[in-house]
Amino acid sequence: MASLLALSVLSLLLSLSPASTAANNFHRHRRPPLSAGHPPSMKVAPSLAVIQQACKGTQFPDSCASSLSSSPSLPPNPTPSDLILAAIFASTQNLKTAQSMAHSILDSSSGNPNRSNAAGNCIEHLGYSGHRLSRAADALPPGRTKDARAWTSAALLYQYDCFSALKYVNGTKEVNDAMWFLISLTELTSNALSMLAAYERFGSNTAAWVPPQTERDGYWGDDAVAAGGGEPHRGGGFPSDLSPPDAKVCKDQGSGCYRTVQEAVSAAPDFGASRFVIYIKEGIYHETVRIPFEKTNVVFLGDGMGKTIITGDLNVQIAGVSTYNTATVGVNGDGFMAKGLTFENTAGQDAHQAVAFRSDSDLSVLQEVEFLGHQDTLYARSLRQFYRSCRIAGTVDFIFGNSAAVFQDCLVLVRPRQLSPEKGETNAVTAHGRTDPAQATGFVFQSCVVNGTDEYMELYGRKPAAHRNYLGRPWKEYSRTVFIRCYLERLVRAEGWLPWTGDFALKTLFYGELESSGPGANSAARVPWSTQISPEHGDVYSVRSFIQGDDWIPASS
Repeated sequence: MASLLALSVLSLLLSLSPASTAANNFHRHRRPPLSAGHPPSMKVAPSLAVIQQACKGTQFPDSCASSLSSSPSLPPNPTPSDLILAAIFASTQNLKTAQSMAHSILDSSSGNPNRSNAAGNCIEHLGYSGHRLSRAADALPPGRTKDARAWTSAALLYQYDCFSALKYVNGTKEVNDAMWFLISLTELTSNALSMLAAYERFGSNTAAWVPPQTERDGYWGDDAVAAGGGEPHRGGGFPSDLSPPDAKVCKDQGSGCYRTVQEAVSAAPDFGASRFVIYIKEGIYHETVRIPFEKTNVVFLGDGMGKTIITGDLNVQIAGVSTYNTATVGVNGDGFMAKGLTFENTAGQDAHQAVAFRSDSDLSVLQEVEFLGHQDTLYARSLRQFYRSCRIAGTVDFIFGNSAAVFQDCLVLVRPRQLSPEKGETNAVTAHGRTDPAQATGFVFQSCVVNGTDEYMELYGRKPAAHRNYLGRPWKEYSRTVFIRCYLERLVRAEGWLPWTGDFALKTLFYGELESSGPGANSAARVPWSTQISPEHGDVYSVRSFIQGDDWIPASS
């Protein structure tokens, strides 16, 4: 993610490149529809009318009908579930072509570190997309619709991020062709996701299916509205019944200790069904840690925030390094948990994007964890995440991503800029990146405090008008961020929210507050494109409704 100045520069560069048409018209101009994956079989084709009716629930009904009409997996009289599975299958089959194109770009990018990195990241993202689509297809038949929707939401994000990675290194026909193909691929995945959303809302009555709607359309979610209240789920978090450590990491390299955190992570079993607990003894660990997709249910247990510190300084100023790669700790394995430690990126504000912690871990829990950085501190990138009693500090867009994340009882702190902090600045706390209205994602802050560090508030007190702080700005078109009963200190501007550029996303985002308090809670002065949420809709954003937390967040000590 870029600062406002960097974004303007990138936009100029894109306008000069041969792939700018694809980059600037994502989801606006389409290639001919992709195939469903196999040539038509000789069996009786399902009714086109049935397919077209179901496709009315998507944003791209033409590509939906085309792909389903030639699908080899549809029976003559398909059920709504059959249609959704066929839509997922169409995306999965075409995903293989996208992966092949990304590999070709990588093979031809020797000597170009930025393009090599983009292609490598693209290959990784598309691999995760395939995993999530496969899991979504498995979840639908037994009725786990919310899981299927969460995983398809992530699959779409990964495809979009592949496109975005290539967008910044365009300049060849090979990259341009891949970007066009990815646009069509994301349409197929969006169709599957929209049909899942319609199925969740209307059931098997395809006559009622409509394209996905959000709070801005007056749709708040049927289950949550029925419950009402909006009181946060309490008592859940880091498990109280944690087993003794399976591995230890010590700075003094004592008996039975691993030398690095990464070595301990590598010792965890692949796709472990039970928790693998890694105790990280007090100390400062200078390393880059990656928890790969196959390392599931890994638990980090430290000696406390500010005592056990994992720190790094990767940033986007380094050749061949993107925002995704800068994370000091990056997690892809599901079921990750952490308590009692600090994740830090010390690259500083002048290094631009520099992530302390990135999570693509579904059903993850972090409690009493500190995240320290400047721009882009916490990358809550995808899937369902829960943060409780954490401390998050940064400057620009320092909580960002496209996950469904709930932050409960957290302290959110603005830090001073490193370059001429006394001159003032503009900061947005959040930058949520939802790209599709059917994605079940958003940021929810419950009973949190938004403030500045002591050093920042001293600067603010000298010249308040020069230090402009906002709750968030829309990184992507359907950005969604909500503050529920949070305390907002005086550094939060009366307008509350900041545009990204011009009127981008102002008609499609959803930014809301419910019963904010404190000197920064000025509901009467908020921008007109934000919402004051009524209590009857509060439960939409409960842990139970928003991330299905009652099903997976453990009882906490």
